Amino acid sequence: MANDAYRSLNRNPGHYAAQPVVPEINAGARPPRLLDQVRWELKRRNYSKRTNEAYLVWIEKFIRFNGLRHPVTMGEAEVRAFLTYLVVKGQVAPSTQNQALCALLFLYRVVLGMPLPWMEGFVRARQQKRLPVVLSREEVRQILGKLEGTHWLLGSLLYGTGMRLLEGLRLRVKDVDFALNEIRVRNGKGGKDRRVPLPATLVPHLKAQIEQVRLTHAKDCAAGFGGVYLPHALARKYANASRDLAWQFVFCADRLAPDIETGEIRRHHLHETSMQRAFKRALSETKIDKPASCHSMRHAFATHLLESGHDIRTVQELLGHKDLATTQIYTHVLGRGPLAVRSPLDI
Repeated sequence: MANDAYRSLNRNPGHYAAQPVVPEINAGARPPRLLDQVRWELKRRNYSKRTNEAYLVWIEKFIRFNGLRHPVTMGEAEVRAFLTYLVVKGQVAPSTQNQALCALLFLYRVVLGMPLPWMEGFVRARQQKRLPVVLSREEVRQILGKLEGTHWLLGSLLYGTGMRLLEGLRLRVKDVDFALNEIRVRNGKGGKDRRVPLPATLVPHLKAQIEQVRLTHAKDCAAGFGGVYLPHALARKYANASRDLAWQFVFCADRLAPDIETGEIRRHHLHETSMQRAFKRALSETKIDKPASCHSMRHAFATHLLESGHDIRTVQELLGHKDLATTQIYTHVLGRGPLAVRSPLDI
């Protein structure tokens, strides 16, 4: 019964529908479905795909938790109960609870137009400071030694530039500048662009990778495909840009696939789980007893730069951190706090 009722949230435009916020095509159109309103508002404000997915999941869980009632009929008590349940019963991390809270704030303030002044006093779960998992230079060398082909090149690039995994996967041919020995990271976390150094040892390997992309792209074009996803409205502004080699992904997928939104057959970038699985296998084979991930390469990049004497402001810029305090965590990993304390056993 509950499942049937919840399915109607998306299937029946009249059921659980809030006041329409999406412009209607004609006067007789039905009010848009609630989750469609959320999707539209997220897209209109240019939220990232990951944020879109996360907010929709939390809003769905909130509605399920409260017996499929429409959010308009709920308020402070239901929101507090849900967020408290996540921490007490669900035992989620404070950051997870905060993400759920942000999703509900977006739902009420933006989509439903209902201010929540009482939320200002909501007691959130206390955030705990965690030190990043940092690999030593030797451990990085061992892990890279277990990776092969494209996975080796991508892993080396993550360590050599400090890019996040998705930033590396979304790298376009045009953003690798061999003349200036730099890589331009487009639309990174927070929608920011930045430049990172191109490791000289990877130049011949990247050129070979791009040449392989060129051959693959030529075959796709010959078969009547060759288009690639373009951000924002670039596909309309530059009609033929999606078929240019410059816009192709450096780490393209092995096969063509339909675009989720348009259904157009395209070659997307390599899926992140492919690299994550390869990294986990390499970590297991090296028998390194650390809960490391692909993101640990980014941590190692920052730590090893600071070990080499580079200025922390430079490292902050390369990582794309907005706040210097975020970068300063690596000084604690180094044991180079303000007092540079040494153990009395070593004195």
